[in-house]
Amino acid sequence: MLTLATASINGPYCANCFYIYLKEKNLFAFTSDKETRHIREISEMNKVAGTVYVDTLIIGKIQGIQFTGVIFEPGDELLARIRAAYIMRFPVALLMDTTFWAVEPYFIKMTDNRFGIGRKLVWEKGKESFFSGKSK
Repeated sequence: MLTLATASINGPYCANCFYIYLKEKNLFAFTSDKETRHIREISEMNKVAGTVYVDTLIIGKIQGIQFTGVIFEPGDELLARIRAAYIMRFPVALLMDTTFWAVEPYFIKMTDNRFGIGRKLVWEKGKESFFSGKSK
């Protein structure tokens, strides 16, 4: 699951979404109706934050990311690519009348305790490769 955080004059809000990640485009993609609070709020501010993590209670197996980025409604070729990948992962989406959304991350902080407890890798768009990211 991807947790998406938005903010507006009404305050912050979070939504949980099934998602795919397009590695070649460095995009997260998910579906959501235009009437949902989190999608309505992106018309006010298209900057979002979020998390993706492995659910575990074992400290040595904790893995996850925190990110910030920009959300948008994909069009044309990108929409077709997202739709195909999403339906491959979640075939039930064929039955849904919904809208696809994409998040382009600008900052990612990854925690993966398999590399050592408390070790963080940071990636920022245009600064450096994620997997050779600086340790924090």
